[in-house]
Amino acid sequence: MKKISIDHLRAREGSDYPAPFDEPCRRRRRRALGDAAGLTDFGVNLMQLEPGAWSSQRHWHSKEDEFVWVLEGQVVLVSNEGEETFSAGDCAGFKAGERNGHHFQNRTDKPVRLLEVGSRHHDDVTEYPDIDMRWGGPSPAHKDGRPY
Repeated sequence: MKKISIDHLRAREGSDYPAPFDEPCRRRRRRALGDAAGLTDFGVNLMQLEPGAWSSQRHWHSKEDEFVWVLEGQVVLVSNEGEETFSAGDCAGFKAGERNGHHFQNRTDKPVRLLEVGSRHHDDVTEYPDIDMRWGGPSPAHKDGRPY
């Protein structure tokens, strides 16, 4: 086991969403801590959301559990239940298969840091209730199956 040097990990900025769905996520930055540790059963990401950035489009997973812990700053969780403000130390979990579309939005003027933990299932399908997108393979598709 070795210590992971977070500052030396490459940060992945933005998202792989097709335009225009990528726009609110362009100012997010992820560092794959789980990959750096060689983990294969679950992923761990350190995410930074700049002011105005979203963690993702609102979504839910068919087979992957998710857990998010706010490390620094304040964000708004937007889900099927409405909106809730989270501050440093707050956390939430999202069970696989529950059709509760969710994401976090940084509505402040300061960066936010989140720790994301999620299972890794290659046959997972991610559903996006607010937009015409479904992701169940190497690339996103329209809900009717047409590729982007």
